[in-house]
Amino acid sequence: MKILITTLNSKFIHTSLSIRYLKSFVRNDFPDIQIEEYTINQNNDYIAGEIFKKNLDVVAFSCYIWNISSILQISEVLKIANPNIKIILGGPEVSFDGEEILKKSPFVDFIIYGEGEETFKELLLTLNNNENALKDIKGLIFRENEKICINEPRPLIQNLDVIPSPFDYNLNDFKNRIVYFESSRGCPFNCKFCLSSTIKGVRFFSIERVKEDLQKLINAKVKQVKFVDRTFNAKKEYALEIMKFVMEQEVEDINFHFEVTAHLLDDEILDFLKAVPEGLFQFEIGVQSTNPKTLEAIDRKTNTQKLMEVVKKIKSFNNIHQHLDLIAGLPYEDYDSFRKSFNDIYLLRPEKLQLGFLKLLKGSDLRNKKELYGYKFLDKPPYEVFQSKYIKYIEMLKLKVIEDLVEKYANELYFENSLNYVINSYFDQPFDFYESFAEYWEGKCHDSKAHSRVDLYRILLEFYHEVVNENVELFRNIVKFDYLYNTKTATIPEFIDTRKTNKLKQMRHEFLKNLENLQIYLPDYLDVPPKKIVNEVHFEEFNYDILKFIDSNFESNSISPSRTIILFVYDFDNKVFNRCKSFNVTDDFINMESD
Repeated sequence: MKILITTLNSKFIHTSLSIRYLKSFVRNDFPDIQIEEYTINQNNDYIAGEIFKKNLDVVAFSCYIWNISSILQISEVLKIANPNIKIILGGPEVSFDGEEILKKSPFVDFIIYGEGEETFKELLLTLNNNENALKDIKGLIFRENEKICINEPRPLIQNLDVIPSPFDYNLNDFKNRIVYFESSRGCPFNCKFCLSSTIKGVRFFSIERVKEDLQKLINAKVKQVKFVDRTFNAKKEYALEIMKFVMEQEVEDINFHFEVTAHLLDDEILDFLKAVPEGLFQFEIGVQSTNPKTLEAIDRKTNTQKLMEVVKKIKSFNNIHQHLDLIAGLPYEDYDSFRKSFNDIYLLRPEKLQLGFLKLLKGSDLRNKKELYGYKFLDKPPYEVFQSKYIKYIEMLKLKVIEDLVEKYANELYFENSLNYVINSYFDQPFDFYESFAEYWEGKCHDSKAHSRVDLYRILLEFYHEVVNENVELFRNIVKFDYLYNTKTATIPEFIDTRKTNKLKQMRHEFLKNLENLQIYLPDYLDVPPKKIVNEVHFEEFNYDILKFIDSNFESNSISPSRTIILFVYDFDNKVFNRCKSFNVTDDFINMESD
């Protein structure tokens, strides 16, 4: 029997964990089973054709909200082209309405609901042996003489180590890709918008198994190991041992992404996190809202004050990328309430603030209560809410534009000082700035075009000039600093600065020939010829002492026009936070000019 397990990932750089679990679980009985990954960006007809050419007996798809529409279309084509092929669907997108899917999709033969490994194995064995024992397979939905049969649910696997490693294969294809990984299944919390709330309890792989699999991925030189554990730090000592193991491997060019509950990070873990190498860990922290009534309605057990304290503490370490999530559309969260949640979290200055929009996932408690909260949504993937009793459609549209601007400007860190200055100086709260910027952005039809990073600097300057129009030259200098701090370049766009600095270019070689200057500012380049150093640094003249102004947190009485020369030293390789160093070298240049 020729079998293929496949899925459509959202991006090529991603890999599917689910199909590898299925293959590993059945490999002793079906050693020739194939797996194949496609993406939603590929043409459905192309994918169907590639699968058809394999001349399969069985094809099994792993289904999610981002790929279910394509999978159904591909499945229909396959069934028409080969009526004898057996099509199996599994995954979270088909686990809660399998009967309805079979009614609407006669080309689908079987649906596996719930945890799939054992059900998939029993189904393949039954098909391979031509047995008529489908009614005995727990967790299966199928047809029998046009009747749809729903078997009883399958109990969860309690000893996860019985699932063979999904990484016992040639992992060459994993190099420089994002690999999903789990050390546990389930979640200790019961958030009403999440499918994890439908599964009670948390089960863990043994720590030995986790370490063995992590070592395989480290050896394969993957780009990122993304833990899909719903609450990675649900068991403190277990999580701490995994993080310590990762640190001990002294890996390079790999980072590890964890979803953590911040208020559970105690002083012992925080002390440990101080020593984590820069960029090794990323933390994703689901805040969702800071409205107590909203948190109670979704059963989100969060100590918001402790969460904020922990985020600030980790921020001070300057070594771990923090990604904080908010969700628009939750119960009791109106536009003004969301404004407050946004301001509360934005002021923590996470490296990424993701504004999500509530999705009423199949099987979730909030979907079951859609009438109670007045939710309006399209009942097709991704099931995103666009209106409720608490927030209007027009307000959600405004939040969409703000979300886009936060993603383009705040989350890239290329505009950090420019944003901090304009928000601190001219707006009461961060949300007020983004609200004003969003109105300008739409008014200029910027929302209908793609923009390069240089375009984004230009648009921010234009917005400032038209809407704020105070201290324009000072702001231009701040934008120039941000541009040079984040861009290794010898040229500056004319809209930022039209001056030519030929004299500065001539003097920089003299500066770099001076051993004392190298010892102070460039100790890593003591044995490097100046003609090579010049490619790694940039000298630029400003009209203000920008470094002092930034250090003062943009106190207006700390700044006045002053000729300033800044040295930028770039180190973008493998850096997350300290990708550039900047020094005020004005006195050094003045001394050279006077000699």
